[in-house]
Amino acid sequence: MQNERLRAAMSAGGWTHAGLAAMVEVDPKSVERWVNLGRTPRLRTAVRAAEAIGEDVFTLWPKLRQPRAARAVSPELIALHEKRADLPVSAFIDLFAQARETIGILVYAAVFLHEAYPRLNDLLAERAAEGCTIRIALGDADSPHVQQRGQEETFGHGIESRCRLALMHYRPLLGVPGVEIRTHGTTLYNSIYRADDQMLVNAHVWGVNAYAAPVWHLRQAEGSGVFSGYARSFDEVWSTAKPVPEG
Repeated sequence: MQNERLRAAMSAGGWTHAGLAAMVEVDPKSVERWVNLGRTPRLRTAVRAAEAIGEDVFTLWPKLRQPRAARAVSPELIALHEKRADLPVSAFIDLFAQARETIGILVYAAVFLHEAYPRLNDLLAERAAEGCTIRIALGDADSPHVQQRGQEETFGHGIESRCRLALMHYRPLLGVPGVEIRTHGTTLYNSIYRADDQMLVNAHVWGVNAYAAPVWHLRQAEGSGVFSGYARSFDEVWSTAKPVPEG
């Protein structure tokens, strides 16, 4: 799996594999493996490469960030992050990039994805072309539940404009085979980002914006119902959501 963030950062800075390799004193084949195979270098080498490129090392290689280990309360709980802001956007992008069967996004807006990764639509279209079923559920800006959330977060009408902005970001995907976009007006207790048997669940805390709320990383395991519970909640919201018309 390619490291899209590294590839884009190198391209933007005019870096070649050989040039970056010379700067950090590694073999050019190592840099090629970082980019094309998604390999992660040692921390010291990664830091030097990130400084040369001008990017955050954990954004380029999120595996180097050591999340707080989750206690064995559930075999499905991989990691717990205290705040979504502590999680690099590449963690979401990498999750979607590895999907082979299904991608699900259940949010009010989550415009941070497109803002930090402008190729998100391209990635989703590529996954759909490979056979992935992609469902995107965004908040209905006219829903009283969405508006109430804005008041509770002290953002006022800001959340409504973010919902409309999110729909504008995703609108180019309308009509793409395998991609469906709907709007929902439910009270959203968690934002869910699913890719096959893994998901990132961003809790919603009263009066707190989602970026400051916890995220737990789940992987489906037989005999445990945490993952399936969130999957069912996604399906139930999806069943009530309204398809976004083309045009």
